[in-house]
Formats: sequence, C-alpha cells, structure tokens
Amino acid sequence: LAGSLKRRRGDIQPGTRNMAQAAQRLAQRIATRGPQLLSAAVAYSKPRLATFWYYAKVELAPPTPAEIPRAIDSMKAMVRSFQTGRLAQLTVKEALRNGLVATEVLMWFYIGEIIGKGGIIGYNV
Repeated sequence: LAGSLKRRRGDIQPGTRNMAQAAQRLAQRIATRGPQLLSAAVAYSKPRLATFWYYAKVELAPPTPAEIPRAIDSMKAMVRSFQTGRLAQLTVKEALRNGLVATEVLMWFYIGEIIGKGGIIGYNV
C-alpha cells in the first residue's frame, strides 16, 4: 500500500491538467477579447484625455507678464490676512482648499528638484 501511494517522477499532480486547461482557456479569451477591450478603453479615454490636456495646457502654462502683478498683490493680501487674524475666520472648506493648493505647490517644487538632480536619491521617501 505504501509503495502504491508514492509518486513517480513522471506522474502528473492531481488537478494540474485542469489548471493547464483553465490557463489555456484564459489565454484564448484574452487573445479574442483583448482587441475589443482595448478599443473600448481607447473610446472611453479619448474625450477624458482631451479635457485633461486642455486644462493641463491652461493651468501649467507659465505666468504671463500681466499675471505677475496680480500674483504679487494676492501674496500681499495673504500676508495682511495673517497679520490681521482673518485666518481664524476661514471656513473649513476654504482652509482645506488653501492647504491643498499649498501642498500642490510644494509637490511641484519637489518634482522640479528631482528633475534637476536627475534622481530621487537623497530624499526620505
């Protein structure tokens, strides 16, 4: 009895044939449905990417000479609001929005540094 339970080298493990057949069926399904899935993904993504690129061109463009004085005035107004205590009168939504904008500016700064250094080495990630 013990000798009959031992596996020989050439024996196939139980369930291996079913797994191989399942893997083969999966590969066939991917091969036949892959192009359909890809075309659906492209059709879904095209309008969204067009919108993204439109806003990316507008938002990520460098400031024009006309925008620089407005930015300086807004910075002066922010310093005055810190000095007068207006900061305590912000709503939670405004404070959250300001925090997100500050975080975005900081992240762009870090990304610029990483690009300038040519690597992420040296940062505590």
